[in-house]
Order: sequence, then structure tokens, then C-alpha cells
Amino acid sequence: MPRSTRVVLENYPHHVIQRGHNKQVVFATREDYLFYLDNLREWKETLGCKIYAFCLMENHVHLLVDPGIQRNNLAVFMKRVAGRQTRHVNKLEHRTGTLWEGRYKSSLVSTNEYLLACCRYIELNPVRAGIVADPEDYPWSSYRLKVNLDPAVWIDLDPLFLELGQNEKERAKKYREWMEDSIPEGEWSRIRQAVQRGQLTGSGSFIDEVERKIKRRIELRGQGRPTKRQK
Repeated sequence: MPRSTRVVLENYPHHVIQRGHNKQVVFATREDYLFYLDNLREWKETLGCKIYAFCLMENHVHLLVDPGIQRNNLAVFMKRVAGRQTRHVNKLEHRTGTLWEGRYKSSLVSTNEYLLACCRYIELNPVRAGIVADPEDYPWSSYRLKVNLDPAVWIDLDPLFLELGQNEKERAKKYREWMEDSIPEGEWSRIRQAVQRGQLTGSGSFIDEVERKIKRRIELRGQGRPTKRQK
């Protein structure tokens, strides 16, 4: 079957998942995680992308990436970061071949409806997996950077996160409360299905908006009820 056309737009967030080949381990050591994060930072700055959330699990990664002013930046960004990690691991393990599944999965995300919800989905991955009880205890996600801000933080703070408060302390408090709040029924399954199937993460009106921008019909129109942000 031919590949479905990936829907990517400039200046919109995209939920991205990339898995290890045959579910193999991607990050075996602390240095593997740090190497990947260094490359995330370098290539986001080089290409002018924004990273609103990330979570590095042992055999896959979740990212929330805005490609900036050029939509093809997303593909370039993923190619550069994944390629460097492959060469890094192959050199250390004296091996050859691929590290990742052939094609990363991505879903264009409605900022107003699902951006914060996708951040929560991504940053709660280690909690869902039973690795930690509190997302702040996991060192390889963006959650700790958001709630313990300092001048060295390199991730980008999305517009909805910035609306949570007037200063860093207030925003961190509100974000913790958002993360601890009950998850609306069906939210996780909608987000998961959208990225797995390459569908848009948003309501019908968002899909209509994207179709107008790309000037074509989106064949896979799977959608969910938008999630309202708690004040």
C-alpha cells in the first residue's frame, strides 16, 4: 500500500513518535540520552524549530515540535537527530544498520484544543509505563524543565503554558495542577490514535481549517472532542 501523505504545516505544533527498530533499545546508557538531547537542542536552533515537549523512553521518543516558518524543517530535523543517534550507537556498539523504524509518525495538533493535552500525554509516558509515580522524578522529559525553570532551560514555552500565570512560579504551580488533574475520558486514546494513524489532533473545525490551508481534502478525518484547558 502507498504511504499516506503526511500533513505538516509551518508554525503549528506536531506530535511526533519515533520507535526503535523492532522495538529495540535506543537509549542504553545515560550518555545515550544526553547525546540525543544535545542534538535536539542543536538542530532546533539551527533550523528555527520549537520544541514544546519531549519524553525519551528506552525504545522510543515522543516530541512536540513546531517546524517554524518552513514545513519541511520537521522532516530535516527528524532526519538529522535520528541519523546522529544511529551513528553514535553504532560506533559505541561496533555495529551497523538502522536504529529506528523506517518512518516516524506525526500528527498536526490544534494549538487551542490539544496543545497542553499533548504535552501532558507526552510527559506522563513514564508514569503510564509504571517507571515513576511522579513525572518530576523522570529525568528524560521536558516536565522537570517546565516546573523548575532556570536560565539554562532550552525548551520553548508554548503560548498556552505562558498563559497559565504572570510569572515562572505561578505558571509552574498551575502546570503541576494541570498535570495532576483528572484526564477527560477518551483524551489519551484520541491523542494516541491520531498520531498512530497520521490523523490530525483536533476538532472538525480544525480539520476544516487545515484543509483550507493545504487546499485539499484530508482522507483520514478522525477527530475527537476538544479538550478545554482548566483555568
